[in-house]
This record gives sequence, structure tokens and C-alpha cells, in this order.
Amino acid sequence: MVLQEAKASSEIENIITTEDALFRAFTAATTQIDPATKEVLRYREALWEGYNMLKKNNLLTTNLFIKVYQIIKQNKSGIRNTPGTKIKHVSTGKIVFTPPEGERIIRDKLSNLEKYIHKENSVDSLIKLAVIHYQFETIHPFTDGNGRTGRILNTLYLVQKGLLDFPVLYLSKYIIEKKTDYYRLLRRVTEYGEWEPWILYMLDGIEKTAVFTRERILAIRALMSKIAERAKKELPARVYSKELIELLFHQPYTKGQFLIDARIAKRQTAAEYLRELEKIGILEAHKIGKEILYLNTALYNLLSR
Repeated sequence: MVLQEAKASSEIENIITTEDALFRAFTAATTQIDPATKEVLRYREALWEGYNMLKKNNLLTTNLFIKVYQIIKQNKSGIRNTPGTKIKHVSTGKIVFTPPEGERIIRDKLSNLEKYIHKENSVDSLIKLAVIHYQFETIHPFTDGNGRTGRILNTLYLVQKGLLDFPVLYLSKYIIEKKTDYYRLLRRVTEYGEWEPWILYMLDGIEKTAVFTRERILAIRALMSKIAERAKKELPARVYSKELIELLFHQPYTKGQFLIDARIAKRQTAAEYLRELEKIGILEAHKIGKEILYLNTALYNLLSR
């Protein structure tokens, strides 16, 4: 689910990869990965790094924002300190917004945002989320990657408030489907102070995303139970185990090394187990470089809907 959020959030910025390329790259031991897929994988890494930092001190800070941004962009840059940054309309090229300039000013505004994030008041957390996201995108603290960093912040804020146990909300899917509204409503807040339509947009997105994500997770669990029943009937008794079937649902692709690392089987036996799963049609072998990866086709089809 996190990989799919990474893919969708990157797609908003016109960084396009395919489901298959992403899942293969996540599993295969290869350096032959296209730039777009690498960026999506870095988004996933940044999200988990932010989550782990949050779990340590339960604070969303400027340092956390910078770390997330640095992982996404794979550099050591910090807060934007060069003048001349302009936000332009994607179609017309017209300048629609000029964000604040100067590192000291940007840091002051981020400090103000931190205080708002952590201040206890009567404002509902989901309404605060809409305000936080607008404010972060308006501050525009980095030269690039602000949208992706801001969307990671959305998820981390919901974790911090106890509304999510894990960072799995698939909110970027909603934004892609209503991308024009996303940018239009952001601008309407800036130009006319029209907060209500923007907040309602975000609330609708959270609701629809939460329902979709929950249904997707339940569907994965139901599929895993169905595959487990089938495998128990059709696999040799020495091959079948609950742990093996669960491993097949960590990612769509798996390989022998995963079985070895999970202590399900030794090297020669691991290859045999995967071939047995292929024989009964649960897995499908794909040669990637020097490796053979095995695709859980039913899981892949479910994730690709």
C-alpha cells in the first residue's frame, strides 16, 4: 500500500512509472532501474524514515521535513535560500504565486507551522490537516519536492494524532482523480481566502481514501485466506506452511532469498518450494537479469485494479 501511495504521489508531479516496474525494482537485486522508478522508491523510503523519526519523539519538525525531502531528492540540500522561485500554471506558464524568500523567513514560517501542528485546541484534527497542508505548500520551503514532502506530512500527521496506526492512507489516489480541483482550490485560498471549499475537498478525500484503503486491505486479507486454503489442498505437505503463504503477500514478487531470510527454507529447498507454487498456478516465474522472481498473480491483479 505504501508503494502504491508513493507511485500515485509521484505521478501528481508527472513522475510516471508502472506498477510492474515498481514491484520488480523493489524485489530484484539489480541496478538497472529507470529514473522515475528510483524516485518512487525513494518516496517510499522517505515516508518510512519520517514515520520512524516520528515514532521516536512524536514531533513533526523542520528537521524531519528536511530529512524527508533529502531522501526524496537524494541530496543534502536544505531550506531554499536562492531568490526567484515562482509557482506557474502548468498549462499557461502564468505566475500564480510567489512563495516567501530567504532562509530565515522560511524557517520562521516553518517554526510557526510547527507550533500550529502541536498546539492543542478545539479544532478537529482533520480540519487542521487541511490547513497544515495548505500552509506547507504555500511556504514551499524547498527548491523541488514540496508536493511529495507535503503529502508525506499529511500521513505522518494522521499517525501522530492516533488516526492511523501505520502510514498507509492512499490519499494521492484521490488527488490524482481530482487534480484540477486540488490546484484550483489551493489557489482560491491564496487569492480569495476561500478556506471552506478547500477544507471540504480534503475531508472528502480523506473519507473516500479511508474507505478505499480499508476495502483494499480487507480484499488482500481475504485473498490470502483463499490462496492459503488452495495451497493447503494442492501443495505437498512438506511444502505448505502458513508462514510461506503470508510471505507471498509481503509484495507481489518474491524470490528464494526471501524464504531463506524468513527461515522458511534453506537455499535448495526454497527454490523447490517456489517451483511447486508455480506448478499449481499460484506463482508465475519471471527472469530478471540473473534472478528468477516469482509473481503472485492474484495479488498483482488485485493491486492493479
